Amino acid sequence: MENKRSRSWFSRPVLSLILWVSWLLLNNTTDPGHIVLGAILAILIPWFTSDFWPGEVRVKNFKVLLKYSFIVLYDIVVANIVVAKQVLGPNSALKPDFFEVPLDITNPMGISILASTITLTPGTVSADLSPDKKTLKVHALHLEDVQAEIKSIKDRYEAPLMEVFE
Repeated sequence: MENKRSRSWFSRPVLSLILWVSWLLLNNTTDPGHIVLGAILAILIPWFTSDFWPGEVRVKNFKVLLKYSFIVLYDIVVANIVVAKQVLGPNSALKPDFFEVPLDITNPMGISILASTITLTPGTVSADLSPDKKTLKVHALHLEDVQAEIKSIKDRYEAPLMEVFE
């Protein structure tokens, strides 16, 4: 049986808009051909992939999501500076290690954004999600205190995402 969402040409209108604008920005043009091609792709990509989406994403608190976005951007800038200093310093000073973050968040989109945020922040990479989706394995370029790092991830990233998606 065909998925009902796949019959709608605009199954993900916000995604279509983001794809269209991204296409125009990446091509750095507003030529009519690119406007039309970008619009066609922005409609067809969500339409063809609609069966892969688990369901509608429900953002429960846009204010927290906006605040979260600014926190992540700030953390990325700060982490870039910290990692640059670490990389330019002696390699022997680095203490790379893996650690596991126990997850309280259960929403698949929230878990995905959490893992992506960790990876986007220089110095850390999400390496694995346990099969039961209750533990996220993270690699840190320099790890002094595992518990402090876990607390930071849970307070700065996981808690706001739980407000947004759960």
